[in-house]
Amino acid sequence: GPPPEAAVTVPPAAPASDPPAALIRPPVPGRATVRAPIVGTFYRAPEPGAAPFVAVGDLVRPGQPVAIVEAMKLMNEVSADRAGRVAAILVEDGQPVEYDQPLVELDPV
Repeated sequence: GPPPEAAVTVPPAAPASDPPAALIRPPVPGRATVRAPIVGTFYRAPEPGAAPFVAVGDLVRPGQPVAIVEAMKLMNEVSADRAGRVAAILVEDGQPVEYDQPLVELDPV
């Protein structure tokens, strides 16, 4: 039979087209997204128990904070780079995110 170490092969890495595990759903191609500026933990609100920065359906303006990514106890505000209407929040509150991962999807207004 095969050598024993062959039985414990590591599964192959997922192809790059798969979204990171933290994503609720992948972003729609061609739709604007607000992306993570840094690796860290995604938070929808400025502090626990506070109202989230944005909800689906909200209008945002350029430079408006839409979330926080915490890295090494530093709170990094994530701001929209354009005006839009929030189409989806792509990450659950408190989930780890990668650099440049889409966090919030925007519809043009």
